[in-house]
Amino acid sequence: MSDGAGVSRAPSTIDYDGEVTAGIVLWLLATTSFVPQVYAAHQDTTQAERGEQILNTACTTCHDTRPIDTQALDEEAWTKEVKSMVEKGAKLNADDERPLVEYLVRHHGPMPDGAGKELVLNICTQCHDLDRVRRTGRTPEGWLEILENMLNEGAPLSDKDFPDVLRYLARNFKPRFR
Repeated sequence: MSDGAGVSRAPSTIDYDGEVTAGIVLWLLATTSFVPQVYAAHQDTTQAERGEQILNTACTTCHDTRPIDTQALDEEAWTKEVKSMVEKGAKLNADDERPLVEYLVRHHGPMPDGAGKELVLNICTQCHDLDRVRRTGRTPEGWLEILENMLNEGAPLSDKDFPDVLRYLARNFKPRFR
């Protein structure tokens, strides 16, 4: 579109007479067709996955999630733990064992060994799940800032344990560069 002086400009949504132009019509069509798709996608992600549903119905009838939050087991260990709970009376269908174990491994799976691991499992998981710890890649300075903020929020981390947790997080959960 030209402004009369030969200079190109982007099409205006309202022309000089105040009439709606094709630009606004196209914008309205694009946004009204896109919004339902975004809404539908959001609905799919807000439903709990099957393993989480099983955990919430089968596991939490006997105990809260704290014993799960403080463990970081591999597939073999979670399978053994689930079988042990079934032997103790947990109500779990045979078809539900595999999705439950897969969920536990994905969200409560192994973490690197080292000084500070048990502290992270016992202190950080009082408020955060392991996924949050795993996906929060930071530099040592970034972890220092997070830990200081958590102390200000009341995290029960002692001065003695602070360096171990900081080293553990900084060593094992670095920033991921793309």
